[in-house]
This record gives sequence, C-alpha cells and structure tokens, in this order.
Amino acid sequence: MVPGAFLLALGWSLRPRFGRLPKNTPVLRRTDAPELFALVDEVARVAGTRGVDAIAVDDEINASVRSYGVRGRRLLTLGLPLWEVLTPQQRIALLGHEMGHYVNGDTRHGVIVGTAYRSLITWHYYFTPVEDSDAFTLVLNLLYVVPRLLVRGVLAALVGLTLRASQRAEYLADRVAARAGSTQAALELMEHLLIADSAAVTLQREANLSALKGPRRGRTQSTAPADGLWERLSADLASVPEHERERQRRASTLRGHSVDETHPPTHLRHACLLIGEAVPPAVVTDTARERRIAAELAEARTKVARQIIRDGY
Repeated sequence: MVPGAFLLALGWSLRPRFGRLPKNTPVLRRTDAPELFALVDEVARVAGTRGVDAIAVDDEINASVRSYGVRGRRLLTLGLPLWEVLTPQQRIALLGHEMGHYVNGDTRHGVIVGTAYRSLITWHYYFTPVEDSDAFTLVLNLLYVVPRLLVRGVLAALVGLTLRASQRAEYLADRVAARAGSTQAALELMEHLLIADSAAVTLQREANLSALKGPRRGRTQSTAPADGLWERLSADLASVPEHERERQRRASTLRGHSVDETHPPTHLRHACLLIGEAVPPAVVTDTARERRIAAELAEARTKVARQIIRDGY
C-alpha cells in the first residue's frame, strides 16, 4: 500500500498539465478590448491562423503566446514595457511574430514533447541536493547523484534535439512579423530588443526614486509616481543616441545576443530578414484606432505601472 500510494502521488505530480490564466495579472477578454482583439484577429489572418481568446498584460519586456485549459484556448501576453515603447507598425510586427508561433510547429511546445520536457524538469527538481547538513540528508544527496546526472543528461539531449526546431520557428515567426507590419517594422522591433537592458534599468531607477522619496502627505492617486511612467520610459529610450545604438549592435554581434536559449542570435535574425526584397505592411492602423486601443489598455497600464513602482523591477 505504501509504495503504491507513493507511486500514485509521483504520477500525479508528473501528469500532463494544462495551462491556466495568470493570477495577479490583468487579463482582457473580447468584451473588455474589442479594438485590440480586432487588430490581433487581422494580424492572425495574415499569419494564416485564428486569433486569441484572452490577452494578459504584465511587466515583462517581452511578449508571448501559449495555450490554456483543456480545450486549448489561446492566450497572448503583452509586456507593457515593450508594447509602450513601440510605434504602431512595430506593435503590429510584434503581434505578427507571436501569431506566427501558432503556425510554425515548435515541437518543444507541443503536447507530447512539452509534457516530456516539463516532466524532466520536475524530476530534476526532485533530485536537487538538500542543503541541510545532517547525516540523513548527506546520505540522501549521495543517493541522488546518479539519478540526477541521468535526468540532466536526458534533459540536455531533449533540449539539443528540439533546439533546431525552436530556432527555426523563430525565423519563420520573424517572416510573419515582416508580412504583417513590414520588413522595416520587424527590423526596428529587433532593435528594441537590443536595448531591453536599458528599459529594465529605467524601470528600476523609477522604482528606486519612488522608494527614496517615500510616502508624501497629501499625495493622491492622480499624482502617484506610477503616473507618467510609460511616457518617461519611452522618452528615455528615444534619447539613446544613434552611436550608442550602433555600439550595442556591434556588441550584440560579438557576444551572440539572444532573447533566450530558444531564440537564434539577434544579428542572425536581422540578417535573415534582409534576404530578399523588403515587403510592405499587410496590416496598418491609424491614430483614431490607436487611441481606442490605448483607452482599452488604460486600466491595465495603471495597474502594471503601480506594481513596478511598488515592487521594483
């Protein structure tokens, strides 16, 4: 009975997981932001797929897509520190890149390989050495050495076998970004990824300044430090001189800058987009539409800005 109960508990912890909507993060439905969803749908049609079922807004300098729930509903996550510093066409290119992931077949995010990957991560966590120094934990850590190395080896093999497919999916998603927002907008989007560290420094500085000033008597919600955060962030990044941007481009080429391990180096993605003729945008927007989208995101903008000021970045 005891071994059986242990194996059942272990099997439950390693079961296939269905994604969930994020907690403590603003999540928009179609009724909350009809104009933003309409724009995503338009970009999705260019990519050859359908739109999303929910849009989450967080404080990451990034954007992503994934599935959630048993029915495989789609979630788009927009990081406001990235979204707010982009031009309208660059935002369309960003949406095109993310929608492209639904049509490019990244095997690491599939049900079978994705479940295997998460299971190996869980096993590796179980075999992580315990830090306590008593005799029992020392013996336990010694017993964990061999299985931990085996799990790490299999995990490394799985990552190596799927890395090519993941990187290929990024190149193809870049092509969709260029079709949706134009080649120029897709290239400019990558330029913003190169200065993501500068954006993180600006946000942390804003949080530190607010903490140093401390609470002021009579400060109201309308005069809170979070107000104007996105405008100050955009102004800071826009003030980066061209020679500094060129220096960062050269440095990124030398160090092989990449968003993460699944993304090819940024300079290679940049060069790949320059192969062939530049394409015009398939999706365009106007000032009135941008204002309506901004109004739909207004509440989320305030919540995320206050979170960054309160918790730091």
